[in-house]
Amino acid sequence: MRPLNIGLSQEQRQGVIDLLNADLSDAYLLLIKTKKYHWDVVGPQFRSLHQLWEEQYTALTESIDAIAERVRTLGGYPVGTAEGFLKYASIKEDPGSLPTANGMVENLVADHEQIIRNMRQHIDQCGEEFHDQGTADFLTELMQQHEEMAWMLRSFIEGEQLKPDGQIMVDVRVPVEAGNSK
Repeated sequence: MRPLNIGLSQEQRQGVIDLLNADLSDAYLLLIKTKKYHWDVVGPQFRSLHQLWEEQYTALTESIDAIAERVRTLGGYPVGTAEGFLKYASIKEDPGSLPTANGMVENLVADHEQIIRNMRQHIDQCGEEFHDQGTADFLTELMQQHEEMAWMLRSFIEGEQLKPDGQIMVDVRVPVEAGNSK
């Protein structure tokens, strides 16, 4: 096979491939968790969350494919087994528990935020350490998708919470202007 000649050394490409495989593993576990919650959610928020999570797992599926293809573009092979995903991921499964709808949302927010923090670091490493601005740009776009998904989920649970009896508790926050403590 002809060696790649794209202006990056084998060591640089391997460093980026390792980062991408970690991101791929996180995305795959997040996809699994999102689908599981999509199937299991109940309560007054069912329809809204069921639809939101379908949109999100569809987007995650596309980004997972894009990450795997980026790994191949750099001459590597993407992680592709459950064992590999569990080994390289920074987010964790939540086996054996069935959180409330709000608990599901909170878990997904935490996972997206973890992925965002990882991607910020990976973007810097790709550009500064491995001199692969193309992958840094690619990851920036993926990170922005996770930021939007996390925002959508946070927006769902901010401002009100459902009590177990279905009553809504409103979280009323009064803005205070700077310098005005009244």
